[in-house]
Amino acid sequence: METVLLSDSEADLIKAAELIKNGEIVGIPTETVYGLGADASNENAVRNIFAAKGRPADNPLIVHLADFSDVVNYTRSVPELAYKLAEHFCPGPLTMVLPKNDSIPMVTSGGLETVGIRVPSHPIMHRIIQLSGRPIAAPSANTSGYPSPTSANHVMRDMNGKVAAVVDGGESEFGVESTVIAIESESRVRILRPGCVTREMLLEYCDEVIIDHAILNELEAGETAASPGMKYKHYSPKADIIMVEGELEAFTEYVSKHEPDKSFSLIFDGDEGSFPYRYMTYGGNSLQQAHQLFAKLRELDDIGAEKVYVRAPSKEGVGLAVYNRLIRAAGFEVIRI
Repeated sequence: METVLLSDSEADLIKAAELIKNGEIVGIPTETVYGLGADASNENAVRNIFAAKGRPADNPLIVHLADFSDVVNYTRSVPELAYKLAEHFCPGPLTMVLPKNDSIPMVTSGGLETVGIRVPSHPIMHRIIQLSGRPIAAPSANTSGYPSPTSANHVMRDMNGKVAAVVDGGESEFGVESTVIAIESESRVRILRPGCVTREMLLEYCDEVIIDHAILNELEAGETAASPGMKYKHYSPKADIIMVEGELEAFTEYVSKHEPDKSFSLIFDGDEGSFPYRYMTYGGNSLQQAHQLFAKLRELDDIGAEKVYVRAPSKEGVGLAVYNRLIRAAGFEVIRI
């Protein structure tokens, strides 16, 4: 099919919404990354998302709503804590896993009896949900396993000819996918995928926040993925990613002993002055690193990098989200110095 590039004009957003109502797929900007949007209640449309991405069918999709009050239309029950968290984080980059009802097909939930619900804050995505009148399933708009897209150009490169349209809304604000949580009691939540809503932020509104073991480790054989981004290798460019934990001097020494002339490095802003090998920087703090990471990984592919040594970010705050994406891109292999 021919993929049409749409603007952020009201007329084009109406076109995008009509395509979704008719069962088509549209690349849509959100505040996290660009998503492949389709009617979450339309089984054929959802199957087409999986086909366009080459995504495994047991990897659940997140359903995006215009307002959190709409959650009752798609779930069997909603804990009070969910409403409390929604007051502070919705709309925004937080997804809550809740028991679904029959209006969300099993294909959308990856065969699970639960579904991730999010209310995006990006005005384009929000408006398209309103105009379509549909719950929109929208995984990242990239080929499965590849770095997520943070611009319309990224989406067109991955999805041209596979989806009906892409809406150009500029660069994504945050650059990593939403935080996904499961509510385990009226005072405890579990983070299944870290994002820009951090553990520290959640602790302001609940007593206990658990970091799931799958954030930094592979799932055990046969273990079910309750959230996108838990089960498979993700976010990985064509280049071989080697993640290295250590201070700059130790990182530089490690690179010097491992074919520095045949590789690139991804280092922090401010490291450049004392790093003598080929490099790109990806930010000086966790928010900058989250915003830039996927675009930099794609750039490294564009210039033909075959091996990339990455200076590992902090695991604190938003840094945990960046670390999570990198450890999965590296196939869970980390060099600790």
